[in-house]
Amino acid sequence: MAFHHVRFPLDIALGARGGPERRTEVVTLAGGGERRNGRWAHSRRRYNAGYGVKSRADMQAVLAFFEERRGRLHGFLWRDGLDHSSGGAVPLPQDQAIGTGDGERTQFQLVKRYGAAFDPYLRPIAKPVAGSVRVAVDGVEPAGGWSVDVTSGIVGFAVAPPPGAAVTAGFLFDVPVRFDTDRLDIELNGFDGAEAPDIPLVEILP
Repeated sequence: MAFHHVRFPLDIALGARGGPERRTEVVTLAGGGERRNGRWAHSRRRYNAGYGVKSRADMQAVLAFFEERRGRLHGFLWRDGLDHSSGGAVPLPQDQAIGTGDGERTQFQLVKRYGAAFDPYLRPIAKPVAGSVRVAVDGVEPAGGWSVDVTSGIVGFAVAPPPGAAVTAGFLFDVPVRFDTDRLDIELNGFDGAEAPDIPLVEILP
């Protein structure tokens, strides 16, 4: 089992369907009320890449990608067309708060915040796009002295940010996923047509 740092064909991914899921237990009480319990700390995304296959060439690309990943065995990168940026189309270094300096800490995990002040969800970002990450310390973008691990999403500073300094970042990112099937059911429906209605993918959580 390994993770292949390669992205699923982008033109096919843009035609796919999917999004986040949660696991919530709901217990109905004798009086008609209910109790709810969230089992997962983080949401998990599922996608169906079959909707993005439009031609025989698309299907051949998926087939080669599937075989190289050995079905469900190896993970890979997926571009979520709706949600792949820390903010707007162009990341800004103040997009997301990733921590506060204490004069000793040098590593900060990239995260994306969903929601406002009521109960925001902080999603760890483990697969930022190389070359897209920008950081700032107290609003100032440093010229150097920092790096980011694109396999974990951890930003490291050569010198720890001072106490109370806001550490922020902007970035593009991919979703780490794997195929959620060991079988492709392919139909050739024309001279240049092919379909595989169900190509399920599931996010690999950190």
